[in-house]
Amino acid sequence: MFDHVKIGVSDFAASRDFYAKVLAPLGIAIVAEGEPSYGVELCGDGPVSFCLFQATEKPAHLHLAFAAATRAQVDAFHRAALDAGARDNGAPGLRPQYNATYYAAFVIDPDGHNIEAVTHAPAA
Repeated sequence: MFDHVKIGVSDFAASRDFYAKVLAPLGIAIVAEGEPSYGVELCGDGPVSFCLFQATEKPAHLHLAFAAATRAQVDAFHRAALDAGARDNGAPGLRPQYNATYYAAFVIDPDGHNIEAVTHAPAA
């Protein structure tokens, strides 16, 4: 559906470092970077990218869900996020209210956004 998603952040360097660490367990890495006003682009295996740029206005909080291939990746995302300073917003686990194999973890990023890693794969 998306080619890329770009969001403004209040501290570009802190957010760039945060997302580089937090998304690494999902196979997502920085692939391009410009001036903070232009931003940074992070990509995984496919053509879709997630971009950040320095913003002066405070946007409303977002909920972003990143796809994980396995439950182990969701667990690793959660550990990396907490190590990077995120606030826990839901430990890794099944969320049967969504579907029987919905396995996710939630954290709050430096700007207050609710960031999720989720897989729909059954247990290994």
